[in-house]
Amino acid sequence: MKSLILFPVLVMAASPLSAEAVPPVNATVLSAKPSGVGVSRPVAPKARAAWRGKRAWHPSSPVQAVVAATRSATQEPAKDGFINAVQIYPYSEGTLYRLFAAPEHVTDIALQPGELLGAVAAGDTVRWVIGDTPSGSGETKRTHILVKPVRVGLTTNLVITTDRRVYHLTLVSTARSPMIALSWSYPADQMLALTRNGAAATVASGIPVDGLNFNYRIGGDKPAWRPVRVFDDGRQTFVEFPADLAVGEAPPLFLTDKQGDAQLVNYRQKGRYYVVDRLFETAELRLGTKRQAIVRIARAGSRKGRV
Repeated sequence: MKSLILFPVLVMAASPLSAEAVPPVNATVLSAKPSGVGVSRPVAPKARAAWRGKRAWHPSSPVQAVVAATRSATQEPAKDGFINAVQIYPYSEGTLYRLFAAPEHVTDIALQPGELLGAVAAGDTVRWVIGDTPSGSGETKRTHILVKPVRVGLTTNLVITTDRRVYHLTLVSTARSPMIALSWSYPADQMLALTRNGAAATVASGIPVDGLNFNYRIGGDKPAWRPVRVFDDGRQTFVEFPADLAVGEAPPLFLTDKQGDAQLVNYRQKGRYYVVDRLFETAELRLGTKRQAIVRIARAGSRKGRV
């Protein structure tokens, strides 16, 4: 009886298993979770993503190109740009100047004395009241463009042509804090006057005045050595100081980045000018120990920082 019982067992153990009895390695035996056994199923290693350098942003459509160019060319009001209640913009051809107005308030746009008005054109002449009037007489005669919105939340553009230049403005109507008045300074004209008087420095000799870019804004503290103007010729940047810089202590120039970190830049002093052999977006002049005076310089339209 014992041999009869053991014989079939021995036969079964010795007999080869069929292909159907052995599941393939990739079948559900590996993927199934055995109950009560802490065995993790195998996981295929993830492929490491290839490193890619940061790409420069390029507009994907003409509309994006227009938006980017407009944003870059727009100059906003700044605290240090006010003289009393008048916002003074440094004029540069092709710059778009923003003006904030409010209903029941008139904002005065004053042109350069002696400048003759050609035409005024606005995108919306129905909801914006626009007129002009002169002031003064003779050489001091000045044209004023007066604008007023009829309600809040309006935006349009304004183009002013004169016998000297063209102004481009963006008009925005707000509920409060309208700009009382705005006008421009004309660094190129000032430089041209110095050249005619023989008082201009030779730092930009050989370069016509109309080839210089004066579209920089100066802000921060107002020490005695605060720069008069900043301009570039497309290759070098020139920082012009008051005439007494040569007899006083000269402040060092630092370039700043988006995080506000500063690094000393190589420059040379030529009379009352600093000459930097490169272009920059933002920079700072610093002088002092206990009470440090800081003057900020920013190219108009720069998005890295404000002055």
